[in-house]
Amino acid sequence: MNADGQGRWAATAPVGLVIFDCDGVLVDSERIAVEVHTELGVEFGWDLSAAQVVELFVGKSALSIRDTIAARVGASTAVRWDEEFHRRLRDAFETQLRPVVGILEALDALVVPTCVASSGTHPKLRHSLGRVGLYERFSGRILSATEVAHGKPAPDLFLHAAARMGVAPGSCVVVEDSVFGVRAARAAGMRCFGYAGGVTPAERLAGPATVVFEDMRELPRLLAEAAGTVASADSGAHR
Repeated sequence: MNADGQGRWAATAPVGLVIFDCDGVLVDSERIAVEVHTELGVEFGWDLSAAQVVELFVGKSALSIRDTIAARVGASTAVRWDEEFHRRLRDAFETQLRPVVGILEALDALVVPTCVASSGTHPKLRHSLGRVGLYERFSGRILSATEVAHGKPAPDLFLHAAARMGVAPGSCVVVEDSVFGVRAARAAGMRCFGYAGGVTPAERLAGPATVVFEDMRELPRLLAEAAGTVASADSGAHR
C-alpha cells in the first residue's frame, strides 16, 4: 500500500483483520521491561541507557534478545540475565501492569475481527493479558513468535496470524509500538498503525504504509479513515 506524506493512504482497501501486538499495545509493559533491562545491564556489565534498550530489544523475541546480550557479555551471562529478567518482570507485573490507556475503549469500538500476534511466549501472554482482564477477550486468537521460524522483523508471525484467521495479508492491519514490529508488518505486505504513546519515539515508527498515532482511543477512527471500515462506539462488539 502507498501512503501520502501524512501517512494516510490515497487508495483504501477493506480491513478484514486487525492484528495487535501485545506488549506496549494492549498491556503497558514495555516501560517496566525497559527499566528492568537497564537495571540488569548495570549488574551484568553492560551499562545500557533506556534509549538503547528500546533500540536493541523492544519488539524482539526473548531468544533474539538473549542472542544480542550474549554477543556483548557472553552466553552464560546472557542466560542468567534472561532468567533474572523474567523473574523480576513477573514480580513487577503483579503490582504495576495496566492496560494501555485507551485500549479498552478502542477494542469496544472495533467491529472487525481482531487477534494478537506477539514476540512473547504463550505462558507470558497468558499471564500479562490475564492480569489486565484481556486474555478471555482474545482467547483462541493469540499467536506467539514461538510458532514460527523467524521472529520480528521477519514477516513470519504476522503472515501466520493472517493464515490462521483466514484473511489475506493485504486486508490486514497491524497495530505495533516497536520498530521491529513495524518492519515486520511492512515485510508482510500489511498496513501498519504505529503507536507512539509508549517508549518508542514517533519518528522511529514513521515510514511507508504506516500511520503513527499517540492516543489509542483514536485507533477506531483512524482505521475507518484509512480503509473505509465502520467503527461504532455503541456497538459493544468484542471481536
